[in-house]
Amino acid sequence: MLKACSKCGRIHNSGFKCNKGRLPQTNEQALRNLNAWHKKSEEIRDKSFNLCALCLEEGVYTYKNIEVHHIVKLKDNPKGLLDNSNLIALCTYHHKLADKGTYDIDYLRGLAQQREKQDKDTVPLI
Repeated sequence: MLKACSKCGRIHNSGFKCNKGRLPQTNEQALRNLNAWHKKSEEIRDKSFNLCALCLEEGVYTYKNIEVHHIVKLKDNPKGLLDNSNLIALCTYHHKLADKGTYDIDYLRGLAQQREKQDKDTVPLI
């Protein structure tokens, strides 16, 4: 059975999936869809007590909208996807700034190392 495609306007078989207008998935997007990444992201947020590392450095406890940031971007180092020393928990505001390169990579790595050294049962104090 044939039908008109709502994406491209052509006639296709009813089971055909038209890719018109779809963006191809990049390698980076594919890596972020892995179950291993979702588990690692949750692990990093748990180790950080769901606190933004940069807010904490400023003496502020931010629990809302915590995301996991790759210190060295995946497009530059895909092997760093699950590397704890390359991951840091940040609020949305600081994550956007970090993506723009506002913060020094060594500074962010130092915060990630602090997280790994801390006692897992002790909430960080200011």
